[in-house]
Amino acid sequence: MDGTRPKIFLYTDGAASGNPGPGGYGVVLKCAGLTKELSGGFALTTNNRMELLAVIKGLEQIRWTHADVEVYSDSSYVVKAVNEGWLVSWERKGWKKVKNPDLWQRFLAVYRLHNVSFHWLKGHAGHPENERCDALAVAAGAGAVAAGAVLPDDAGYLLSRTSGEDGGIFG
Repeated sequence: MDGTRPKIFLYTDGAASGNPGPGGYGVVLKCAGLTKELSGGFALTTNNRMELLAVIKGLEQIRWTHADVEVYSDSSYVVKAVNEGWLVSWERKGWKKVKNPDLWQRFLAVYRLHNVSFHWLKGHAGHPENERCDALAVAAGAGAVAAGAVLPDDAGYLLSRTSGEDGGIFG
């Protein structure tokens, strides 16, 4: 941290009913006593896509570069991809046989603007921000469909199903 800007805490979760099925993401951002929540949903997507999109959406909200960001997620997929170096390997190999390459490339573009560290949280274990993110994600996806909302398509997911670009249909 440069001493002038506070640390940002980013909590994220994704959900898909049926996986694939209607899905959503939830985000809670905290910084200097302020809290911002975000959510969104899609008609047909996967849990992993929503987990990753939640992180992307949260990072995209940060208005300055080189922010110190602590990301908390219950997604082993996202946290391990970054912390265990999978992402660097996938990029080096040209995204061959990688699920969700559209989102991983979008993630890298915003991730590289900041100083980000990832922390895994056990899901559904009573962590207040994680529970809130889960509620936001479920409400934006399956909850919205149950309430009669028509959700947009997840174009990246639909493309991967038809092109086979990610090595399979499940992300």
